[in-house]
Amino acid sequence: MFHRLRTALTVALLAGTALALTACGEGVVKRVSPPAASVQQLTVGANGTWTLALRLQNFSSMPMTFDSVDLQMQVGDQDAGKVTARPAVSIGGVSADVINVELQPSSAARIVVADALAGNRTLGYSLKGTVSATPQEKKQRSFDIDNRSTLNQAPGLPGVLR
Repeated sequence: MFHRLRTALTVALLAGTALALTACGEGVVKRVSPPAASVQQLTVGANGTWTLALRLQNFSSMPMTFDSVDLQMQVGDQDAGKVTARPAVSIGGVSADVINVELQPSSAARIVVADALAGNRTLGYSLKGTVSATPQEKKQRSFDIDNRSTLNQAPGLPGVLR
């Protein structure tokens, strides 16, 4: 009798566990998390313009289409200018991509970057503004970006900071 009771309880426990797991198993949870933007590389052109390799990081669990980038860039303590782009690039969940953006920097920012390159010093920068992205099967959203980081001179590549 004890054996039958134990078997019945085990079956009931397994059935209950299976039912609970089935109720919870609606598939992968899709979460929208704020993206990030950072400068992967800054290249100083012969005409004084900068080419920024801007890294867009999607931390969401689903793909997002990055529609627009509107950021104010500072190098050192100087305003460099407005970084704007309309990349329309789709980035998979928990993934990243890089877009190139041209920037005509301010004179003060050019001096700060030239000084960092000449002295082989670290260059601090910040990006502040918004990135608009559309999560898969959802409406477009605007995300605030406030990022600070540093760049160092790339060995063997004159005029390049990474």
